[in-house]
Amino acid sequence: MRNLLAAPVLAASFALPLASPAFADWAQTEAEAKGQTVYFNAWGGDPRTNAFIDWVSDQMQEKYGVTVEQVKLSDTAEAVSRVQAEKAAGKDEGGAVDLIWINGPNFLAMKEAGLLHGPFVSDLPNAKYLDLSEGSAATTDFTVPTEGYESPWRLAKFAFAYDAERVSDPPKDMAGLLDWAKAHPGRFTHPNPSNFMGASFLKQALVELAPDPAALAQPVTDEAYAKETAPLWAWYDALRPLMRREGKSFPENESVQAQLLADGEVDFAMFFDPAAPAAMIEQGVLPPSVRVWVPEGGTIGNISYVAIPYNAAHQAGAELVANFLLDPATQAHMQDIRVLGSFSVLDPAKLDADAKQAFADLPTAPALPTLDDLGPTLPEPHPSWMTKLTEDWAQRYTK
Repeated sequence: MRNLLAAPVLAASFALPLASPAFADWAQTEAEAKGQTVYFNAWGGDPRTNAFIDWVSDQMQEKYGVTVEQVKLSDTAEAVSRVQAEKAAGKDEGGAVDLIWINGPNFLAMKEAGLLHGPFVSDLPNAKYLDLSEGSAATTDFTVPTEGYESPWRLAKFAFAYDAERVSDPPKDMAGLLDWAKAHPGRFTHPNPSNFMGASFLKQALVELAPDPAALAQPVTDEAYAKETAPLWAWYDALRPLMRREGKSFPENESVQAQLLADGEVDFAMFFDPAAPAAMIEQGVLPPSVRVWVPEGGTIGNISYVAIPYNAAHQAGAELVANFLLDPATQAHMQDIRVLGSFSVLDPAKLDADAKQAFADLPTAPALPTLDDLGPTLPEPHPSWMTKLTEDWAQRYTK
């Protein structure tokens, strides 16, 4: 999810405990959860997501007597560091973090350090709507098998947005983006790679330009890094001086870049939610002429998950929240562009007629792409690539 870990990854010591007998019976889990307050540690930079979590809290209180309090993070690593500190202090129960919105390097760090509760996903009644077959998207996080230690809740996929009144023929690929920038100097930029979205832009370019994309699925080595990133940096060296402010300063995050697009200062924005532009048009943030563009070869994508720390004070309540997030009615509500517009993580083949109709009844919009429009979903590189890539970018362009 958001950004890189500040703390070092601990040595691999992860074992696979059996599911807790206390949670084997779901009715018992519901009874145990009643009255609990679940502290949901989630990135707080998106007002729509914050509002959705508020709605979840209302629903959980009404249906189960469980309160959900969002702990708004600027970086997921803050929650990971908190659990690491509690582990170091010997606080193995009653921890402050109950549920974390997580994926990528943060999940890998917690998994390797044995800081996660579970496996619990197969205990969730609504897991029956997921494709949990080996190697499926819902069982893999940035090439790392989830093994039931985190539960999916929203689909993320990289996409560009552009203003069709200013860009009549968007590029077909990253090479085409460089050609476009040559013809329109100063009209393109990307978020700072210290931010998740800026790093995702670099990863998208790397996946497309690497000589052997399959090598990116393995933990990075110095030799592989030098070989696979050489075309990326040659491309970026050519692109950078053509960017806004000659590539010497960058928007802080995707929200700032979206505002630059709305203000006409640049012609592109980028998101990890293909429905975000349609939702932002609905809210009046972006002009109605904005559309979504993805490279012809596809874009990187992943699933966002929730995980429960091993020492969470309210594990039963956290499991109930994870299960509620997988309810078809919740997923349909979340996919509504008036709410979040996030594409569902459920397997359509596993839905009954009523659930399928709930999705079919959702509103459409000119800026809302279909799954066919989005093309192939390309696998994320192993988390170690993201860390090295952003460190290298900072060394090359900010020193």
